[in-house]
Amino acid sequence: MKLLLVEDNPSMRITLQRTLERRGIEVTTCDDGSSALDRWRASLPDVVLLDLSLPGRDGLQVLSDARAEGLGTPVLILTARGTVGDKIIGLNTGADDYLPKPFDLDELEARVRALGRRHTAATGMPFGSAQPVWCGMRIDPDSGAVYHEGRPMELPPRELAMLRAVLARPGQAIAKERLFELVFAGETHVQQEAIEVVAYRLRKKIAHTGAQLLTLRGLGYLLRAAPE
Repeated sequence: MKLLLVEDNPSMRITLQRTLERRGIEVTTCDDGSSALDRWRASLPDVVLLDLSLPGRDGLQVLSDARAEGLGTPVLILTARGTVGDKIIGLNTGADDYLPKPFDLDELEARVRALGRRHTAATGMPFGSAQPVWCGMRIDPDSGAVYHEGRPMELPPRELAMLRAVLARPGQAIAKERLFELVFAGETHVQQEAIEVVAYRLRKKIAHTGAQLLTLRGLGYLLRAAPE
């Protein structure tokens, strides 16, 4: 099981990381709200432990942005805000469970594992198989649809097939011949140069996401994040 721990208190963060790792859980940590979403996307956790009082960005805002983007990872909120009102706000924002501080470490572990089991049972996906998000885009493993920040992208079939192919391997060159096989499967009458037209159209339709589709002469195509 992979877990992301977002906690700004150094003592609490180190204690939780060491305890959970000793119990067989792989832990990635983050100590501020500003970088929490980037760490979430990069680490692909099975469960997120999220503190609410964070520097840079409040934990509730991090959670709200994650849900709006389509990140469905189960979230257990850890907070000193123990009132019923705070708990309701957290759950309504998209949290799956809530544990006020101070808490028992055995109870924390039990809740983490319960969230992981429920998520695995609901999605049919084993631990460690969370779908990656790239520039706000992710592939739905069941339908094959591509979502950007939680909303489905309306694309023609060929452009959608090409986007799925490059989105599965962002930052890696994919040969033109391979993309042609995926985009024009079974269409033997189509010339290979047609893949360039699909790439041209797709390039324009993903520009708003912050992703770039590059043509690498002699190698194929590569999806990367646009430089800031």
